[in-house]
Amino acid sequence: MNALISLLNMVFDVILAPFGHRFASFDLIVWPVLAGVIALLVYKKVSNQKGIAAAKNGIQVHLLEIVLYRDNLAGVLVATANAMKQNALYLGNNIGPMLVMMPPMTAVLVEIVANYAYSPLPVDATPLLEVKMAEGASVKSMDVTLDLPAGLSVDAGPVATPDGMVAWRLKAETAGDYVVTVHAGTEAQQKGLAFGGEPRKIPVLRTNTWESILYPGEDALPSDSAFETIRTHYSDRDLPYFPDGEGGILLWFFGFSLAAGFALKGPLGVEL
Repeated sequence: MNALISLLNMVFDVILAPFGHRFASFDLIVWPVLAGVIALLVYKKVSNQKGIAAAKNGIQVHLLEIVLYRDNLAGVLVATANAMKQNALYLGNNIGPMLVMMPPMTAVLVEIVANYAYSPLPVDATPLLEVKMAEGASVKSMDVTLDLPAGLSVDAGPVATPDGMVAWRLKAETAGDYVVTVHAGTEAQQKGLAFGGEPRKIPVLRTNTWESILYPGEDALPSDSAFETIRTHYSDRDLPYFPDGEGGILLWFFGFSLAAGFALKGPLGVEL
């Protein structure tokens, strides 16, 4: 997993934010359009364009039959069944292209979210550093310890619970990027925190689950780690003219890329 995250970061850390993270609008417009265009070209290459056109025509014909023979129950039932059959063929012709396009679209989207969805913590904030122990871990949550760098201190905690959670409330003296170290027995794992300063890629979560691919701000935890997750909660970044946060960027990305795709399907000769 870390190899994939490192590869994605190596690529997107170069091509994202060409004018700096302050200018989010460039990537939030350009990348959905590029994604829409690339998706169209892939769709045209991978899909059965003739089959899609035939299925769409079949659906229209059988829907017209339903209207024309609406007083004939048997005719309506037969036309409805045939329309559903053509619809199933249409959906079937779309599954392959969707499976091909989903991984690269997801990769672009998670990198955009990591770069633009969150704001650094205010310097006067006292965020929680939350640790969840892996199921079956030999080290209990109450035995987990924390090392802090200069400029960062514990405001309260630790607070441990029997269900494997432990949390500290932290406080920063100045703006900056800090790295804390969490210990469980002989294992030590690091976690980044971003306080104040310019917009930038935010290290939200480290985990040893599949969710690590959704948070490329840091490496995934080892699969055999005593920790399941180490995280800090950040506020959504205020994006003028765009919806904020993970969900907002997700909706914007897919909505704008779909709009670009539909607008360009004619010039590119793609049957959707």
